[in-house]
Amino acid sequence: MNIKSKFFIMVLALGALSGCSMVGSHIELDAKTIESNDASNDISTMVMVHPLTVESVSEFKSPLPQSRANPSLQSQIASYEYRVGAGDVLNVIVWDHPELTTPAGQFRSPSDSGLWVDADGTIFYPYIGRVDVLHKTVSEIRAIIAKRLAKYVEKPQVDVNVAAFRSQKVHITGEVAQPGQQPITNIPMTLLDAVNMAGGLSENANWKKVTIVRDGVKETTSLYALMQRGDMQENRLLQAGDIINVDSNDNQNVYVFGEVQNPKLLNITRNGMSLTAALSSVGGINELEADATGIFVIRGREVDAMNSKKTLDSDNHYIADLYQLDIKDATALVVGTEFELEPKDIVYVTAAPISRWNRVIRQLLPTISGFDTLTNGVRRVRNWPN
Repeated sequence: MNIKSKFFIMVLALGALSGCSMVGSHIELDAKTIESNDASNDISTMVMVHPLTVESVSEFKSPLPQSRANPSLQSQIASYEYRVGAGDVLNVIVWDHPELTTPAGQFRSPSDSGLWVDADGTIFYPYIGRVDVLHKTVSEIRAIIAKRLAKYVEKPQVDVNVAAFRSQKVHITGEVAQPGQQPITNIPMTLLDAVNMAGGLSENANWKKVTIVRDGVKETTSLYALMQRGDMQENRLLQAGDIINVDSNDNQNVYVFGEVQNPKLLNITRNGMSLTAALSSVGGINELEADATGIFVIRGREVDAMNSKKTLDSDNHYIADLYQLDIKDATALVVGTEFELEPKDIVYVTAAPISRWNRVIRQLLPTISGFDTLTNGVRRVRNWPN
């Protein structure tokens, strides 16, 4: 038996011993049920590839919101009237009859000296007794009081106003400077008004996703389109009980891996992030290792458990879109500036073929070197004089 044969037998024996002594804890798959994978479920067949070129990049670019008016909102604001609720405070003035006017003192504010609306929606007023004011406008309340006072006062001149708005509120939460309650008043409040009164958006706000919950129904709107692009269709007239939540941008992330200088997680800014901006944020590609033709953006699709069992007859079968940018000519980075990344996108830069080959060689070198050293040692032992 020659030296090489003895060497390989020795390596196998050492491998068996090391396998027994170093394998540690593990999970046996024997006797366990393993789900079978059909050939049709090969992940490579579930990805749609889209080359990014000067001609094609516009197809994948989401249209920017356009400046638009909102006639419906303007109509709602023009016809808006505040309706009194339980807990509000009213002031009543009867001209030329100070004894019937809500008293005010030097040290008492109108809200302290006014008429509170009780829980049953009524107020007490001299001569006429209880007056039902719930869900009525000040004009309607004025007419009711004047009509009932006419029995006691000739042609009464009555004025009614709300001294304190306490019955109706909207709630604004999330990434604003001052989250909390805001009262509904006789001045109509829109979504934009509420955000401004809350001190504006915080640094971590996702202003492209703002939710309004009304009577258990959730609606999503975009402050980016409203505030940055002037799309008034995104504005809303708020109502009592509305809950506005400005989401955080914590989940507005993209992942950059592969042959780049500094792989890391990036946060999409308020103004978005292009593919070129993402590459710049990680220091660019590794010029010595990267394959300039293999700049990929992996964008997952929502996968239906039922669709995962279907064949490729339906486009719904694809689980991801793969966008490929070739920057062998660095001017192609201009194309990357036109491709906007979306949350959860994965930017991956592949290694050049020569780099992959070099890595294989580097993996093998220690083994080859060790084999050469061991062989030379065996030869010296065989040649050692008895």
